Amino acid sequence: MSVVERLHAHFGEAPRSAVVLGSGLSFLREMVQDSLSKGYGALGLPQTAVAGHAGELVVGTLGNERVALLAGRIHSYEGRPMDEVVAAVRSLQAWGVQRIVLTNAAGSANPDFVPGDIMLVDDHLNFQGRSPLVGPPPEQGVFFPDMSNAYDTRLRERAVEHAIVLNIPLRRGVYAAMLGPAYETPAEIRMLRRLGADAVGMSTVPEVLALARLGTPVVAFSLISNLGAGLSPTPLHHAEVQDTAQAAGGKLGSLITALINSD
Repeated sequence: MSVVERLHAHFGEAPRSAVVLGSGLSFLREMVQDSLSKGYGALGLPQTAVAGHAGELVVGTLGNERVALLAGRIHSYEGRPMDEVVAAVRSLQAWGVQRIVLTNAAGSANPDFVPGDIMLVDDHLNFQGRSPLVGPPPEQGVFFPDMSNAYDTRLRERAVEHAIVLNIPLRRGVYAAMLGPAYETPAEIRMLRRLGADAVGMSTVPEVLALARLGTPVVAFSLISNLGAGLSPTPLHHAEVQDTAQAAGGKLGSLITALINSD
């Protein structure tokens, strides 16, 4: 049985929207009502292995809208092939999901961005040195996807509108994707800032690339969880990332709920 067949068997028809939860961002899982869940393994998806990534698909109601949550993701820095990194979002698209919200916990490369800030991703820089698009021409989607609107303009505009109504401060900026798993050096943070990056992390961009090929609208949020190296007087720890993301997650959850429930 294929992944899509298992999704239909466990959950029925696909919801219109899905959300990918990054490190420590499990807050949205608790906001979903009348939920059903299945581990990635039971669905034929690659299993997660990093703390803060539960590795289950949750389907339920968020506000008044049915939604699918990917609680956790696969990372390239685990030594996993790119096809595994993007398998979950590709499966959601094949199931029938029409738009996807991506979230991540990110370090600040912009000295004006502090832990707890929410950043709407307007664009990205890809320093991972690999892409899920490498290979022969695909059976679905375009071989050379246009990336000028990889982060859907309309979804970003709606996110800004909802943030204003909810009185949630919303930063906007460029996300730089690094391979990891080591955090960046102070010199790398200075380089990234000079190149225009506002936040830096180790995920999200492979999923954006895969979904751009398939023409699926995407919006992405970075929860600033720590200051980048050289901007902070203390060493960086993954536990700090998780703690900050959990503490500030309520604001992002409210914003995503409003966005999911809008037309």
